[in-house]
Amino acid sequence: MSSLSLALATVNQTPLDWEGNLHRIISALEEAIQQNADLVIFPELAITGYGSEDLFLSYWYPKKALDQLNKLIPHCQNTTVAVGLPYRMGEKVYNTMAIIEDGELLGFVAKQFMAIDGVHYEFRWFTPWEANQQVKVDFFGKEVPLGDLTFTKKGVHYGFEICEDAWRGEARPGYRLCERKVDLIVSPSASHFAMGKTLERKKLIEDSSRMFDCYYGYINLLGNEAGRMIFDGESLLAKSGKILFRNQLLSFQDYQVNVVQLEEKEQEIAEIRSKEWEFTQATSLGLFDYLRKSKSRGFVLSLSGGADSSTVAVLVAEMVKLGLQDLGLQRFCEKIGISDYEKFAKNPEKQLVGTLLTTAYQGTANSSQDTFESAKSLAESLGAVFHHWTIDEEVASYTAKIESAIGRKLTWEQDDITLQNIQARSRSPIIWMLANLKHALLLATSNRSEGDVGYTTMDGDTSGSISPIAGVDKHFILHWIQWAEKNLNRPGLAKVNSLQPTAELRPQERTQTDEKDLMPYAVIVEIEKLAIRDRRSPMDVFLILKEELELEEGLLKSYIKKFFQLWARNQWKRERLAPSFHLDQFNVDPKTWYRFPILSAGFKEELEQLEQL
Repeated sequence: MSSLSLALATVNQTPLDWEGNLHRIISALEEAIQQNADLVIFPELAITGYGSEDLFLSYWYPKKALDQLNKLIPHCQNTTVAVGLPYRMGEKVYNTMAIIEDGELLGFVAKQFMAIDGVHYEFRWFTPWEANQQVKVDFFGKEVPLGDLTFTKKGVHYGFEICEDAWRGEARPGYRLCERKVDLIVSPSASHFAMGKTLERKKLIEDSSRMFDCYYGYINLLGNEAGRMIFDGESLLAKSGKILFRNQLLSFQDYQVNVVQLEEKEQEIAEIRSKEWEFTQATSLGLFDYLRKSKSRGFVLSLSGGADSSTVAVLVAEMVKLGLQDLGLQRFCEKIGISDYEKFAKNPEKQLVGTLLTTAYQGTANSSQDTFESAKSLAESLGAVFHHWTIDEEVASYTAKIESAIGRKLTWEQDDITLQNIQARSRSPIIWMLANLKHALLLATSNRSEGDVGYTTMDGDTSGSISPIAGVDKHFILHWIQWAEKNLNRPGLAKVNSLQPTAELRPQERTQTDEKDLMPYAVIVEIEKLAIRDRRSPMDVFLILKEELELEEGLLKSYIKKFFQLWARNQWKRERLAPSFHLDQFNVDPKTWYRFPILSAGFKEELEQLEQL
């Protein structure tokens, strides 16, 4: 086998950005050619972007993707290129990799297995290809093969497992490729980011290279492509069960090209970072791409001084810091539409945070001085604009109108939820005004635990253009802000970390706390993992957790009952949450991970059986 130089080229693409997508592919290809790459591999669906959704079902969209491929081919001289795109045959659409060599299209390799779990819905758009089958198709007057194909470059026999193909155990194409004695298998992917997922990929690539006795390469898409899913741009190469190359994840660049040699020696191997680092980097990149792709001019945040809104504020500041580190001042500003970048030269990070992040503390008679000081000191430490005002006048106006209509005074004893909610809702119109004035994205601050049980005011704290932390649980958030204070050098979090989480919607003498209203956040996490991630019944959840948690059985039953009842009752809220990032092993967004009926009997029979146990 000859020595072969392999380029793993990741790109940050956007659906319908035909010119931009093609430009990034060509730019990455030119860089790979400059580095003398023999074979350049781009990710799955790189021409269109993976997140094109129902556009894949149209007739014109796959056709236009072929037009873009035809424009790319002249740039593929003196090298071989593999790039992903959809291919329509009659009523069926296939997910394919086009293989181009020296300016000629050699054929299309079609994906054999569709991802249908979690955030994936590929069977809606694509038809699986049958193993060992090939057909001839027309490409602008030239007949080329499409199907289960392999190729040879400089004596290296290579084939593909396109993303989900590699995860299908004994059915995966790799076994058939092994029988064909390939020297190299490459997995071009659009694999969504999740904290800790890189460890699963590493094991898959190591095991695959050992099982199939070949080099095994992997290349993923990059960035927040279409709003919810974030791709980490991971590139890997392994042989004989050993990783030879791994890049660092989650770059802010438009593309990255990593050229590796098919040699059994370690090349560059980036360290695998902690989940806290991954969360910070992924969410910061997600916010950066959402900002620039939506063509917004910044962010507005209702900063309460509590853990959730403070986390979101720090993530925006980290977006600026990490983006500057990766791109430099001029390129960072250009990508978000700021031309006069020189004015930020004195103190780029704080000056840019002050330009991009506007916060407001919206107090009531039930707010404390502690949370005000927490919000103010954090905003100042980050460099964010900080406003503060009270909304008691607005709350009083709404309340008076209702009292007049119903002919009685509202009281905390009789109207607790109503009096809490009107405060949260009264904050929303004012903060939206600020976002509109600044042409900015309004950041919602709900977390996943609140989404589980509906502990959030609809059209209040759920209001927003994007909800950055809705994909992670409150227990993780409370841990992360402790970590961030020290590891990200964010001393402004000190006051936040000294406070107990509370909505501050009841009078202070009623000593409201989140966990008093609900249950300990650590318990919510354990219940949701079993109930939502693993789809267990209430009885299963109880039988498992009674062995794992040191809780009295009656109390544990009450927590489980409360969780399932609130989960079922509040599906309508989850249907209306702002778009959020997928960051963990699972999320509760019904549009991307967990579908549940809006109307149901609320686990009535299952919870009765639990009570009788």
